[in-house]
Amino acid sequence: MKATKVLIPAAGSIVLGALLLPGAALADTTVSPATTPVGGTVVLTATTCNPGSGDAIFRVTGPDRDQNVRSTTAAASGGLSAELFTAGFTLGTYTVAATCGDGTPDGSATFTVTPLGGAAAGGRDGNDGAGTLATGITLLASALGGAVILARRRRHAVAAAAH
Repeated sequence: MKATKVLIPAAGSIVLGALLLPGAALADTTVSPATTPVGGTVVLTATTCNPGSGDAIFRVTGPDRDQNVRSTTAAASGGLSAELFTAGFTLGTYTVAATCGDGTPDGSATFTVTPLGGAAAGGRDGNDGAGTLATGITLLASALGGAVILARRRRHAVAAAAH
């Protein structure tokens, strides 16, 4: 068995991880608050969209929705935002995917519609994406560690066969 049979897949994994990390770090759509009762309002923000390149489009999908919402204002913290009223929404979790005016995607986030007085649920509420970035780095480190272990095993197997 040649070392290239081990090193090529390991190198491919490393390259794939390196390509995915910048996208996870740059794309950033937020929904605030992450949980709202029926009839509440959430603010959708595409933080990396340039207001000069046109309106952002937020695609909202969930239990009873598949609609587009156009940005209405430049967000105070940068990017573009829109308000979404949840009157008439079915209870559940909704996904918001943003596309900037120049056609580039800005990531996605979720929010949950609860009954009036409902408990808070998960979602992205101002999350900076550190968890996604940490996961990518962990996967990349695991691929490197696996490549080192396989290379060492190969070297020991060759040495044992030579004796």
